[in-house]
Amino acid sequence: MTEEQDHVARIQAAWRAERPDLDVRPQGVIGRLHRIAARLTSELNLVYAQHGLTEGEFDVLAALRRAGTPYERAPGEIALHTMVTTGAVSKRVDRLEEAGLVHRRRSDADGRGRMVRLTPAGKRLIDKAFTAHIANEQRLLETLTPSEADQLEKLLKSWLTRLEPAD
Repeated sequence: MTEEQDHVARIQAAWRAERPDLDVRPQGVIGRLHRIAARLTSELNLVYAQHGLTEGEFDVLAALRRAGTPYERAPGEIALHTMVTTGAVSKRVDRLEEAGLVHRRRSDADGRGRMVRLTPAGKRLIDKAFTAHIANEQRLLETLTPSEADQLEKLLKSWLTRLEPAD
């Protein structure tokens, strides 16, 4: 399949024939990003599964690991660092705790609050899984030249900062 004949180009051509009154150029970007995102998600999930994790569980472990020693965050902080609700974090933490990868404890600052901390087994697993994850991401970008990857990153960063409110 050539660049000109990809799936999105065929859809655009059909819409141009049926609705010549509409500019379907946005489909070229949005449609391809959507298809790339689906493909990337599938490829990333394969690596998570090789380590016995779901994407969400990987995200929670990674958020804890990025926190630095003692690899601990409150559930609300985990939600901010994974972009999911605290309810979703709670379900993920339940599964991770059952697997012995995290431990919940009462907060020192607020006895009602909870803290979630990586266990030594959780730290070993996320370090191993993250190493494989980065290798996988590098593999997925190998089809681009370093210059293309840099250019794409700059374009996506610029677009995303315009679409998302500042943190």
